[in-house]
Amino acid sequence: MKKKILIVCANYYKDISIGLITSATKVLPKNFNISKINVPGVFEIPVTISKNLKKFDAFIALGCVIKGETPHFDFISQAATNAIMKLTIQSKKPIGNGIITCLNMKQAKARKRKGAEASKAIISILSQK
Repeated sequence: MKKKILIVCANYYKDISIGLITSATKVLPKNFNISKINVPGVFEIPVTISKNLKKFDAFIALGCVIKGETPHFDFISQAATNAIMKLTIQSKKPIGNGIITCLNMKQAKARKRKGAEASKAIISILSQK
């Protein structure tokens, strides 16, 4: 049976998001049924996954948070990570965390391939017996 995968991508940093999606989809098996939803920012990723838990076999969370001058970076990064972990444990469905947290745009551009790592993580969990 074809696995249904939902990629939820925060497109706040469009260029980074495109790179994350490209790298994530490149490594997914061709027989997977892949859907995508864009959200405004990383904070909206967990609720979007939560709303779609029953419709998909696995999820890939993609986005980028870049540190600014306020603690906002810390709150958003931690809240998203905690929510994703809670969702994956409660639902027993894999959620590949491809949300990158960076200190500047140069680091973000260098890490656009992290989407592939999130995809490989869900493939690994889906293949478990």
